Amino acid sequence: MRSLYIRKFLTNKVRWLYVFSGGLVLCTALFALFISSVQVPVSTILHIIMDKTISLGWLDDIARNEEMIIWNIRFPRVILAFCVGASLALAGAAFQGLLRNPLADPYTIGVSSGAALGAVIVLFFQVTINGLGSFTLPVVSIIGGFAALFVVFGLVRLSSRSLSIETLILAGIIVSAFIGAVVSLIISLSDRDSMTQIIYWLYGSVGMRGWSHIQLILPFMIIGTIILFYHYRELNALALGEDAAENIGVDVRKGKTFILIGASLLTGAAVAVSGSIGFVGLVIPHLVRLVTGPNHRHVLPISMLVGGAFLILADLLSRTIIAPKELPIGVITALIGSPVFALLLIRERIGRRG
Repeated sequence: MRSLYIRKFLTNKVRWLYVFSGGLVLCTALFALFISSVQVPVSTILHIIMDKTISLGWLDDIARNEEMIIWNIRFPRVILAFCVGASLALAGAAFQGLLRNPLADPYTIGVSSGAALGAVIVLFFQVTINGLGSFTLPVVSIIGGFAALFVVFGLVRLSSRSLSIETLILAGIIVSAFIGAVVSLIISLSDRDSMTQIIYWLYGSVGMRGWSHIQLILPFMIIGTIILFYHYRELNALALGEDAAENIGVDVRKGKTFILIGASLLTGAAVAVSGSIGFVGLVIPHLVRLVTGPNHRHVLPISMLVGGAFLILADLLSRTIIAPKELPIGVITALIGSPVFALLLIRERIGRRG
């Protein structure tokens, strides 16, 4: 009887976590749409969105400039911030589950750096692959992320038989440093306009983007999300160790491959449209796991929701703290994530000594 009561409590707890996470996304999105230098009433915002999505014919009484501000500037920015934050948080949750360590994420193991290099190459050389068109940027970014990931894991395998977090982070730092040097070389060879564009892009931002950028990230986000959601059982099994996972019938090699593909798709696409935004994939999944527990059936979707809400809020702060000027969103996430990352490192070290 007592175990049944505890099980019901946990079930209700998870259900309320979903409700809270969904409500957090809606609230932050509404705040981001409402708070700006040009104030638009909430009722007008809702009318514009509902009319554009389900064509209710309510826009006759709404000023044209308000419609343009909400539908062409603020709304796609909020959606893009959610997509990027959700993608990075989901990829971070997958990497942490795969490597069985809360300190792993796309930023610390070099995937984001590789994706950034791919995007910079496209921007600098104006690369366009026949048949891909505008999708050249996310595709090359994803390829760059895969390449960096393979190099990192290759270094780890050469230096250690096990995937220890210290070796992994060290390999990620080495690869990121090398990629950073290559990016700096490209910047130094750029003309003034290209240099400004690349540097601003590297800082991370979802400003001055539109519906076209959402169209770029959305296909890869959907595919990556489906892959990871489908393989949540493998992530749960890998938490017991590879040997234990194989003993219960899990194809470890196949599962790891699909998880890496899904996480790299999400990371590469997010970096392609927003630049390098760190710490989202590190902080959010770890905090979610502390609340929900280790079951990736809930860790993955809740991380997505909270990560999306977090980046919407970070973007709101980036454009309001020193308004009318705007800070790169990567600066906000780094200011929040850096001390949290330090605390996680200290906690990990203390836990191992204990």
